[in-house]
Amino acid sequence: MRKIALLGEHDPAFAPHAATDAAFEHSRRLLGAQLEADWVSTAEIGPELFQRYCAIWVAPGSPYRNLEQTLWAIRQARRNGIPCLGTCGGFQHMVLEYARHALGFRDAQHAEYDPDASTLFISELACSLAGKVMALRFTPGSRIAAIHASLVAKERYYCNFGINPDCVEVLREGPMRFTGVDAAGEIRVLELPDHPFFMGTLYVPQARSTPDHPHPLVTEFLKAALDRPE
Repeated sequence: MRKIALLGEHDPAFAPHAATDAAFEHSRRLLGAQLEADWVSTAEIGPELFQRYCAIWVAPGSPYRNLEQTLWAIRQARRNGIPCLGTCGGFQHMVLEYARHALGFRDAQHAEYDPDASTLFISELACSLAGKVMALRFTPGSRIAAIHASLVAKERYYCNFGINPDCVEVLREGPMRFTGVDAAGEIRVLELPDHPFFMGTLYVPQARSTPDHPHPLVTEFLKAALDRPE
């Protein structure tokens, strides 16, 4: 039985976590897949993580108990072709890991952990997006557009933090592609070309998954996990 790690501090009463469990099951059933998902606290991430799990889903619900181990797991996935999906807080930490280890900003920080840091790549949003459903535009030819079979979508958010607008240009200088924006042009999707599956969304796609209509992004992530060589 292949397994996916859901990285985060699991709280079944937290709506995005309940939605994560449900969306995983919706897509697993659609695929008829022999696949399981385990919640793994970030405090318990260790070197054996990728011996036990074929993919990671970095879940909503930050701040995480162990920031550095979370970034380690994301880095391992990014560098070694391991499928990785990040939603909400997961997206934010994928940006942070990329800034530190791909772009060389070793002091890159997240405002939820250190609001007074001098190099904030993730800052507090001017207006909270928690509970909002908003329209998105996807870049033509991007993987996210192909997954949705559309250049537009509407998705639900639960977040109070996002990419610092002052860091957008430097983020765009590397190989990461930022392929989804909201109506104001703010980045909401990232993907890494030439990787089996490395994608993040500031929104929470699992919140709009249903048994009859599993979310296509979750389904594609599970497909990538199943396709990873053992």
